[in-house]
Amino acid sequence: MDDSGLRIAYETHDGVRELIERLVYTLEGISLAFDWWDEEYVSGPGLYFAVVTGPSVADFADPMGRNRWPTDRCREVHRDLDSFFETAREVAITCDGGIVVSVDGVIQEQLVRFRDLTPDELADATESVEYKDWMGARHMSALDTSRRPNVVATATLSEETGRVTRFQRGSFQTFERAALGGEWNVVGYD
Repeated sequence: MDDSGLRIAYETHDGVRELIERLVYTLEGISLAFDWWDEEYVSGPGLYFAVVTGPSVADFADPMGRNRWPTDRCREVHRDLDSFFETAREVAITCDGGIVVSVDGVIQEQLVRFRDLTPDELADATESVEYKDWMGARHMSALDTSRRPNVVATATLSEETGRVTRFQRGSFQTFERAALGGEWNVVGYD
């Protein structure tokens, strides 16, 4: 049975695109609010979001110990954007692991480590990907994870440089810190 007519195209769904934009905007805001990127021996905030379909990521992710998103304070991206931003900023400094967000904006409490693609999954992937020299483990994982069928997009904030990157289906769009926020970023326009 061909069920393609029954599938929701999350990649182009307006609500999901808005969710991804909010995640990226939050990463940009956290990057721009941190003033010590150029300080030696200082790591900045780092984050990794994955927007997923389906009820579970258990088939390709493992819990990251006690690293948790505080769902008692902020359970959804859309409900209170100020609360979401402040919670994301705190998690970016205190925790490690991927943050799983469902396409309706609900945030999973447990932070995770996404597993590498298996050889079979790599064989099924339609395109090979090219890692760039600036990519660390978080970015390479986000690039690979974005290729999974039930992952709509991933987004990262680099703790070394403040770079923000959005990944979808094995491709990416990246912005160095100086390019974030356009004319409102005093770093890029000094």
